[in-house]
Amino acid sequence: MYKEVWTSARVLQEISNLGAQNVHGLAGGTGIIAFLPATKPGGRTVALRADMDALPIHEETGLPYASETAGQMHACGHDGHTTILVGALRALFYEPDRQNDVLFLFQPAEEGGAGADRLCSEGALDGTVIGSKVDVIYGLHGNPWIEQGKFSVREGPMLAATDEFHVTISGQGGHAAMPHRTVDPVQALVQTVSALQNIASRKVSPLDSIVLSVTTLGAGTAHNVIPDKTTFGGTMRTLLPETRKLGKSQFHDIVHGVSQALGCRAEVDWHTGYPVTKNDPWATQRYWGIARQLFGDRVFEEAEPTMGGEDFSFYGKHVPACFYYAGLKREGDENPAGLHTPRFDFNDAVIPDCVEMMCRLALAPVNP
Repeated sequence: MYKEVWTSARVLQEISNLGAQNVHGLAGGTGIIAFLPATKPGGRTVALRADMDALPIHEETGLPYASETAGQMHACGHDGHTTILVGALRALFYEPDRQNDVLFLFQPAEEGGAGADRLCSEGALDGTVIGSKVDVIYGLHGNPWIEQGKFSVREGPMLAATDEFHVTISGQGGHAAMPHRTVDPVQALVQTVSALQNIASRKVSPLDSIVLSVTTLGAGTAHNVIPDKTTFGGTMRTLLPETRKLGKSQFHDIVHGVSQALGCRAEVDWHTGYPVTKNDPWATQRYWGIARQLFGDRVFEEAEPTMGGEDFSFYGKHVPACFYYAGLKREGDENPAGLHTPRFDFNDAVIPDCVEMMCRLALAPVNP
């Protein structure tokens, strides 16, 4: 995140080759917004967004075009998203009949850096940076578990709110053979991590959604030494604001309560992450109409949200927004590599359909 220097320069080169209006150097230096004004009066303003950042994962696909940078790869398909938006910009630049103004947001730092929030705070949607005030915004994400050629969307919550935590539990270390002379933070860590699962199982309705995952643990340096401190970290995902508030409150109560009961002291570093990615009903219905006309029954409704997170959620706090999935699953691939894994490979075969979808969303009348 915020290191998309090469990618940003490559995108800017494509925009400059076309001669499209743009502002670059946004959101910490790598963000770009291109603008195509309408060619006839009477329209509104549509924004299209692509994220550009990569992940600190070493690519293991073995493909000829695999990442050449050790420890960095596009493991979430943002290279595909960026390519699609460049393709849409190219196609629309030569489209003589544009009723709507169109903004193209090439955004950095989706993977934890909240680049969308920075673009919004800099005026990307209100017309102060370039172009005109946005009336509706769309974004897509490749989905390796949906069949190639299919698209999906849903009204309301599409992805979860994301919060992260890091906890330090302090005790009094000593010789492992004399635990009675210590205050053991390892025991406190083990029992705290176990107790935290009571939030989902006993504090939140089974019909609601909350995920609390402890993903990192740190304790000790030797087999015969009880350490002074232990640490753990992870994430909480929710769909409702009241559940998010309850989860955070219960988390603090359990961490401090269990630690104190065992004679230890806990420190909690809680990071409030992205809001829920919530699709606006009108923007989603507009998407449905355009997508169904274009692709028919290849477009379907997502039955439920996913508990992943997206900083596209910040755009929806300012203007009607709709986020949708494009299927990447190749025919015959029964075990596709998932997002955020070393074997993930964006399926380039979907790019033409995705470019077409973006173009139709930009060109169709906007009647909120």
